[in-house]
Amino acid sequence: MKWKPDWQEAKANLVKWWDRKGLALCLFAPRGTPVEPIPKPAEPSDIEIRWTDPKSRCDRAEHAMAHTRFCAEAFPYFDTQIGPGSLGTFLGAQPRFAPETVWYEPCIHDPDTYGPIRFQATGNRWLDAHLALIDEGLRRSRGRYLVGVPDLIENLDTLAAMRDTQKLLCDLIERPAWVHGSLAEINDAYFAAFDLIHAKVRDEEGGSTFSAFRVWGPGRTAKVQCDASCMISPRMFDEFVVPYLSAQCDWLDYSLYHLDGEDALQHLDSLLAIESLDAIEWTPVGASGQVKGKPTGGSPRWYDLYRRIKRGGKSVQAVGVKPEEVVPLIDAVGPEGLFVTVSAPDEAAAEKLLDEARKYR
Repeated sequence: MKWKPDWQEAKANLVKWWDRKGLALCLFAPRGTPVEPIPKPAEPSDIEIRWTDPKSRCDRAEHAMAHTRFCAEAFPYFDTQIGPGSLGTFLGAQPRFAPETVWYEPCIHDPDTYGPIRFQATGNRWLDAHLALIDEGLRRSRGRYLVGVPDLIENLDTLAAMRDTQKLLCDLIERPAWVHGSLAEINDAYFAAFDLIHAKVRDEEGGSTFSAFRVWGPGRTAKVQCDASCMISPRMFDEFVVPYLSAQCDWLDYSLYHLDGEDALQHLDSLLAIESLDAIEWTPVGASGQVKGKPTGGSPRWYDLYRRIKRGGKSVQAVGVKPEEVVPLIDAVGPEGLFVTVSAPDEAAAEKLLDEARKYR
């Protein structure tokens, strides 16, 4: 990869991380001199164009990548997501664009008359919009960067986008059979959509990168999640989430679960019991650095959590870690099966951290 000369070494280290045998350090820093002199493009004034126009998206992504140094297991890729929940738009939910994210308008107003949930690969406006982004990225990458699978999202989170979260929570009690049937249909749609996209973006090894959480694996690789789990009991999670999540993890070659917030921790034992789930990522409230006073992903508060995940036979990903937190985190948790994402303020700081991390390889 032209913008990642040590990509073969990084891939080998990522495979070791998936196998719970090695450390993955996903380290970024702004470049003093861009790898290519790509000028900063103008931001489109129309918010839908900003999200969906392939040329504009690629222009902005290439500028950002050219001005970023990708160290250790970090790598450049074109993020093809149109919001956190692309699958729901393939199935009928309409996107509502905002500057930093995308919300979704429900499409299932009456479950009794809605009919089955089906994925249609032709005549599908929002699938076509995603494929146009992917095709443009593939056309322009020219071996400089990868093109990712968009953030599809699945199970209860997709059904919530299609149905409305509050209504779905009532459905869990009032029409559980309909929920189960819908989740099975969403799984079928997920597999079909993923295969269609993976066939485009896979590399020579059949590997792929998933746009969310910067993961690559030598096969069908994805982040999976259920943020709605924060609003349901462990009993409901075991009934409505675990069977469909397990089927996804069985089908995927490499799976990373996005554990989002302390309200989701009640389900950790159930996640650890899913044999085919490979890794768990932890997002505390302070991971983004936008909530002052909250512990980041590298805080000692989470050391026991990371140890617990590793003892459960899963690799672990710690996000939003500060540079000064990296070495204490590795020392406390151990490098085997630990993935750390960290952004350095400059290349000199990145080099210093790389030197410190070498002893853990």
